[in-house]
Amino acid sequence: MASHGVARTSRARTPAQYQADQDKIAAYRDLDARLLAANNDSSALADPATLSLTADLLARNPEHYTAWNVRRRCLTCGSLSKRSPGPSPSAPSATSSTHSTAPTSSAAWSPSGSAATQPAPASLPHPSSGRSGTTAEGSPAPGAAVPEANATLKTDDKTDGKHNALVLDTLRSELQFTFPLIKANPKCYWIWNYRLWLLQQAIELLPVAAARRVWDEELGLVALMLTKDQRNFHAWGYRRHVVRTLESEALAGSTMSEAEFAYTERMISAGLSNFSAWHHRSRVIPRLLNERGLNDAERRAFLDAEFSLVRRALDVGPEDQSCWYYHQFLVLNMTEPVGKQTIAPNLGAEDKVPILQSEIDNIKDLLEDYDDDLKLAYEALMDYTPALARLEGREETETDRAELQGWLAKLRKLDPMRKGRWDDFERAHSLR
Repeated sequence: MASHGVARTSRARTPAQYQADQDKIAAYRDLDARLLAANNDSSALADPATLSLTADLLARNPEHYTAWNVRRRCLTCGSLSKRSPGPSPSAPSATSSTHSTAPTSSAAWSPSGSAATQPAPASLPHPSSGRSGTTAEGSPAPGAAVPEANATLKTDDKTDGKHNALVLDTLRSELQFTFPLIKANPKCYWIWNYRLWLLQQAIELLPVAAARRVWDEELGLVALMLTKDQRNFHAWGYRRHVVRTLESEALAGSTMSEAEFAYTERMISAGLSNFSAWHHRSRVIPRLLNERGLNDAERRAFLDAEFSLVRRALDVGPEDQSCWYYHQFLVLNMTEPVGKQTIAPNLGAEDKVPILQSEIDNIKDLLEDYDDDLKLAYEALMDYTPALARLEGREETETDRAELQGWLAKLRKLDPMRKGRWDDFERAHSLR
């Protein structure tokens, strides 16, 4: 029996190999059962052994989404717990007993969680209260002792620093934990989702500057991943999300369009077949042009430069589908109805016609230089020739129809599986 054209073959195993496989299955099932039991026991989530259990299970199966969710719950019960507003976790609340302060969940994971703490005062004196030791403006009177509340505030500041350091160490440790998993499974959705969750925790739990450093480091990791696998669409989509967040107000960001545009050029130069890089470029361009504030003439020059770039790419790789798709994107930006033209929206027909005619001529020259089996070139000519007639406000001429018939005959030969498509085109343009 065959599956996707690949014949299934039976693999002969020795008794020892069979037993080894059975042992692996039994160990996996045991881990799975223990994890499900821990998931139903809230007290187990605060146990570091449960976190270790998820690591063992995910090393065997990174697609185990329940293990990822349990790992999240363990961390949010521990070092990534959200701090409640009010006094620092190092100090009990004003209503708590001095001698019966239970540590918070984050303290249970923190090295300093068992340290003795002093109770916070019930309230701080009002700045304008004029009590002993303060002036009416709230500053200490000359020679007066500094109120004990100030000492508590200093302790809280140190605790904040310790808490932030703990959160940062935890996030970096978790990101490092997923790195070998994502290298081995670069298209596993659950690993990418977990990393995004960790990054979101940085925004929620850390100061802006520290959170931004974490996100900046993540952008560097994505660049490394795309260097190893340039067309990993998971990584490209992930990169777009990271960039959007770095630009957001939550991280005190600013636009990164120029940097992303330059990045696409580097990636395209490294590999013309990088469809994701071409696509990313098409996504960046509209926003980039708006941010540059280009006038109509400058937008026209930009469009010419993009056509020049993709023509050079087609000269090198005329069979590369990625280049043809980007070329089509540029042409459609001129020929689509008003409102969908994002590069040079105010370009008039008198300017569009010579540009499109030049592109058609270049494709014909390309067919002369290479063999006649460039299917994508013929498809482009069949799309662009009717578009040129529409731009000029005329019907297709006899010369146009003769050329279309010739190209259609080539396509029927090169791609007979799309006979229905070619028949539809023939009827639509009255080529029979």
